[in-house]
Amino acid sequence: MRQEVITSDITVVGGGLAGVSAAVAAARLGRTVSLIQNRPVLGGNSSSEVRVWVCGATAHGTNRYARETGIMGEMFIENQYRNIDGNPYIWDMIVLETVRAEPNIRLFLNTDVHEVEAEGDADSRVIRSVTGWMMGSERRIRFESNMFLDCTGDGLIGFLAGAKHRIGREARDEYNEDWAPSVADDITLGSTMFFYTKDAGHPVQFIPPSFAKDITETSIPLKRVIRSGDNGCAYWWIEWGGELDTVHDNERIRDELWAVIYGIWDYIKNSGNFDADNMTLEWVGSIPGKREYRRFIGDYVLNQNDIVAQREFEDSVAFGGWSIDLHPPQGMYSTESGSKHLHADGVYHIPFRSLYSVNVNNLIMAGRNISASHVAFGTTRVMATCAVIGEAAGTGAALCAEKGVSPREFYRTHLRELQQTLLRQDASIIGFRNEDSIDLARSAKSAASSTLTQLAVEKPTESYRLASDIGLLLPVDPELNGIELLVDAAENTTLELELWDTGRGENCIPHTIQTTTSTPVMKGVGQWVRLLLHWKPDTPQNAFLIVKANEEIVLHLSDEPQFGVLVFEKGPQPVVSPELGDQQPAQPVVEWNMRPFVRKPICFRLLSMTQAFAPDKAIDGYHRPFAGPHLWSSALLREDTPEWLELSWSTPVNICTIHLTFNDDVNEDLINLHHHRTSFVTIPELVKDYRVQAYMNGNWITVAEGRNNRKRKMVHTLDRPIISNRLRIVVDSTNGCPYAEIVEIRVYE
Repeated sequence: MRQEVITSDITVVGGGLAGVSAAVAAARLGRTVSLIQNRPVLGGNSSSEVRVWVCGATAHGTNRYARETGIMGEMFIENQYRNIDGNPYIWDMIVLETVRAEPNIRLFLNTDVHEVEAEGDADSRVIRSVTGWMMGSERRIRFESNMFLDCTGDGLIGFLAGAKHRIGREARDEYNEDWAPSVADDITLGSTMFFYTKDAGHPVQFIPPSFAKDITETSIPLKRVIRSGDNGCAYWWIEWGGELDTVHDNERIRDELWAVIYGIWDYIKNSGNFDADNMTLEWVGSIPGKREYRRFIGDYVLNQNDIVAQREFEDSVAFGGWSIDLHPPQGMYSTESGSKHLHADGVYHIPFRSLYSVNVNNLIMAGRNISASHVAFGTTRVMATCAVIGEAAGTGAALCAEKGVSPREFYRTHLRELQQTLLRQDASIIGFRNEDSIDLARSAKSAASSTLTQLAVEKPTESYRLASDIGLLLPVDPELNGIELLVDAAENTTLELELWDTGRGENCIPHTIQTTTSTPVMKGVGQWVRLLLHWKPDTPQNAFLIVKANEEIVLHLSDEPQFGVLVFEKGPQPVVSPELGDQQPAQPVVEWNMRPFVRKPICFRLLSMTQAFAPDKAIDGYHRPFAGPHLWSSALLREDTPEWLELSWSTPVNICTIHLTFNDDVNEDLINLHHHRTSFVTIPELVKDYRVQAYMNGNWITVAEGRNNRKRKMVHTLDRPIISNRLRIVVDSTNGCPYAEIVEIRVYE
């Protein structure tokens, strides 16, 4: 047996998306990292071994401007470019390359950690080392660090170290959660395995194995949708084990899931109820995708009320947006619906105090094992949210290691540094802005070749009958004096409009009505109808205009999207859970549905000029939409005429590093696998070709450039510092957008 000792600043155990993001974040801050994964591939439940698609704060288009940035965002964008059809093996490669790109990471695949050396009493413990066995290589490896991250999902490392934790559901009165049971229990969410099928082009027989279940003898066909040809994602409801111990009964759970999968396929192939003669079984999972096990106790336990109220925390470091998504304990055999969903009015906030152990002084957690109640865990558990938590945890661990302090001490004394570091790295903390004292751009003045000041969408491509209320979200900066809509009218009628605010900067729903207006419309087609109204809020923010339903009116949609503008259709009150009957809570974020109008705004013209896309928006501290777009946009691009954004200082400054953040439309719901397909490989709004120029000796000199760019964040470190009082970003082309758009510029000595 080969014995080894590996010493690093930080040890990360668990190579799912939380662990990957944590390791990469820490490595980019200069810390040495050991990343340990007990499987041959990275990605955890998203990998080719399990094939769960990566969900996050967008909730598949339910939340607006909610896609993750930072490390998870980078992987989404890269996967879209290289893997538009969602091949799970290419996704494996993208995650692996993300890790291998960091020289400070030592990666240990196929290494199962099962020993932890820790010392101290129950209320104050310290991990000294963890030891793992590298399967296939017969290597026993001891990992020593000052900081440890448990990203294992099941929480094995913290458990072996004596970290306080919970398994199961808290009682309702513990955190005053109305979705919790009246009495605490040990029930968890179950595990799932998927299967894939394909059309072989010729008849294929299927003889089921002896252990396949006859699902017609179960409750499954009564409550579950079974179809021939569905992709694996459609079978998320093949879930079981919530009433068992999802770790210690893992093999039993796997066997039951296998029996049901082969039984479902036997039913599809051989019952005669489906057109499946040419279909064949291409792949069946062999590893149960676990949803829930241990949840560690931190200095704060996130709960249902925090999620629903979108509670703001002084120590916010990450965000989520998936619904509180809970499943019945019996899983696929339940006669209840397979899940129930409760949405907040927008994205919610996750505090740093929920990411470190209350009693193990050098343990930080990331992923589905953070300090959250069972109900709150119902939303924090999805993988893109686990990834942004991982980036926050890895960043916190790196700074703790640098300063030689515990996470709790770091929270008390260095919280602002953590948050500002995350923002500089392009991780998102909703509502927080750049306050980096060494960012020279914050003291600069801005100018541009041109600016979008007239907000309008005028080219119609399809019609839309106004059979239900339509919502139009757009920025008001500084005021709104009216709007024109392109309409057809079957008869003389009246068009009615309401103006609402959105309540919170991160929300995109109608909250409080501000004013109303109406105007007569004569019978006719292609009319620009003017509706006059006035609103000047105290600070720039979004307005939610509601065009009231009118069957006599037809609106027009365009295929030319305008960033900062979203359109919604009002639907019926959503069903949170059939069991709630007529007591369904209001969920306006679901009721107002934007999916039919993604990249298809209605045709309109604002009557007032806007400052929402002014040059100074690129240095206002925000790097994603919050109460407005927060980016500079040029006017329409002109052929062979580059657009530019310029920063200037009253006296020359030393310039060494330039951070550029381009618009990657965080409203676009990207995916890693085959749940859905986005048609373009590169986000059209992203700047493609650009030059960074400095004004020196009376001339504009190119000091850096980007060609064929497809990334949101680019950092240019110059070979040697330059001295100048003017800096320009010249945009030569985009990836398809008719505007040049820059979200943020940072400049460092």
